[in-house]
Amino acid sequence: MIKEEIKKIIEKTTGVSVDKFSVEIPVNKDFGDYSTNVAMVLKKNPNEIAEKISSDIFKKIEVKNGFINFFIADKYFIDNLKKVNKDYGKGNELKNKKIVIDYTDPNPFKEFHIGHLMSNAIGESISRIFEFGGAKVKRVCFQGDVGIHVAKAIWGKMKNPNLTWGQAYAYGSMMYEEDGEERKEIIELNKKIYNRSDKEINKLYDEGRKISLDYFAEIYKKLDTNFDDLIFERDVVELGKRIVEDGLKKGIFEKGTPASEVKEKLFPPMETQSIDFSKNIIEKKTEPIDMGEYLKGENRPIIFRGENYGLHTRVFINSEGLPTYEAKDLGLAELKYKKYKYDESVVVTANEQNSHFAVMLCALDKINKKLAERTKHIGHGMLRLPEGKMSSRTGKVITGESLIKEVKKLVEEKIKDREFTEKEKLEILEVVAIGAIKYSILKQSIGSDIIYDFDKSISFEGDSGPYLQYAYTRAKSVLEKAKEGNIKPSFKKIPTEITQLEKQISYFPEVILKAEKTLEPHFITLYLTELAGIFNNYYTKNKIIDKDNIEISAYRIALTEAFATTMKNGMWLLGIKTLEKM
Repeated sequence: MIKEEIKKIIEKTTGVSVDKFSVEIPVNKDFGDYSTNVAMVLKKNPNEIAEKISSDIFKKIEVKNGFINFFIADKYFIDNLKKVNKDYGKGNELKNKKIVIDYTDPNPFKEFHIGHLMSNAIGESISRIFEFGGAKVKRVCFQGDVGIHVAKAIWGKMKNPNLTWGQAYAYGSMMYEEDGEERKEIIELNKKIYNRSDKEINKLYDEGRKISLDYFAEIYKKLDTNFDDLIFERDVVELGKRIVEDGLKKGIFEKGTPASEVKEKLFPPMETQSIDFSKNIIEKKTEPIDMGEYLKGENRPIIFRGENYGLHTRVFINSEGLPTYEAKDLGLAELKYKKYKYDESVVVTANEQNSHFAVMLCALDKINKKLAERTKHIGHGMLRLPEGKMSSRTGKVITGESLIKEVKKLVEEKIKDREFTEKEKLEILEVVAIGAIKYSILKQSIGSDIIYDFDKSISFEGDSGPYLQYAYTRAKSVLEKAKEGNIKPSFKKIPTEITQLEKQISYFPEVILKAEKTLEPHFITLYLTELAGIFNNYYTKNKIIDKDNIEISAYRIALTEAFATTMKNGMWLLGIKTLEKM
């Protein structure tokens, strides 16, 4: 990569280690192909440093606003173009590294909502970026097939068999929070589900679980995600419980008073509606609370006193003797390592779980430091529609399936006047709709919230998934016409001056490496959008297929081929499929 070569040249010239200064691609192309801040790092005159830097890789070097700007000789961009093939952009910096990435994680008995779409798009893209770097990646989906949410759904279904599982869960959640007899029934039902002690309940449970998993599998297929392992909470319940009980003996955990007593002492009855105990987490809906003195005693729950580490206290085994999400995640970390002996474990969830993972990883650090050091949690923002926030607990859910269908309708309206076979049309609708959604999720930093813009997401004019897909399809159409005209791609005849397209294509491996190091796919999204725009501009200004000038036409075809390959590889990294016709 040219960027790495420039870094080595600067290091050799100045004696400054490559990790002390930066070399970046300037946003303003008038400031060169690359720019460095090394003079600022050294606090020296940039002109003096620039005069000492010498290499045939540079066409010229200029100084502007303290930065040293490099203009690269055309030859190096052309040499890079000649290397573009189906593996273009792949590296080996992660060779032999085993990475487990856990994402999507929908819970059986609940809806697959748009938040799961967001987790899936991010997790799948990061998985592919790791694979492009040479890592051995295992995709894992961790799903809650036991727990209070399951009891709520089954209780709701038992009370009203005509409800869907999503509706049953919403109904059960509502009644659970009423804190009456229904709550007690759901708690007792939860124990029976854990213990598999009732045949009728087991039958209903197995039926609901299968329906949910079959439904999820259909969505994974549409999203082009193939999980290597589906791990369920039932797989880690006893393991997580044992880890916590062992930690209790070692003083890592301690006994606390029952959650119900904490609730009584901290909050008067009229304020309890603002507290969510549905996940066995004792905290306000808006921010964690310090339970302090209320967690002293020798009663049933087992807690981790997070405030000792600048965090907050959480329950790991509740007052019913059942492990909470925190305990199950401890078991999951150990189970994943036992299965895969990973070098790194990445977990992708909504940032609403940031505090949960901060406490869980702190506890894991005391139990198994090696696993804690190898585990990284990525909290992403929320995906919302203009109507506002959703909640599966209240039944106000925007399902992933409904969003895909809505976008497909808009795409169908957009292409209604184009001539396609029915088979082509169905493929285009599915691929373009999902591409539009994934692009909308991956075009900005992972931690940012997103308000989904339907019209912008399906635009063919720019800043959208369809825009990338259409640019690729246009290039493939040109290549097909060249093939029909028997014009073969060739770099034998090079133009006297190259364009920004050649340069932009050469930046691709560097952008992937940046996305890999930062775990931020949006760098690739932004790069591809700019690349597509540059190609469309090139297409408009240049006659690519010119039978009166075969040599230059052959070069332009070769350049178009390199563009198409780069776009295809880049979109694959985003999980966006390409189309030959659009």
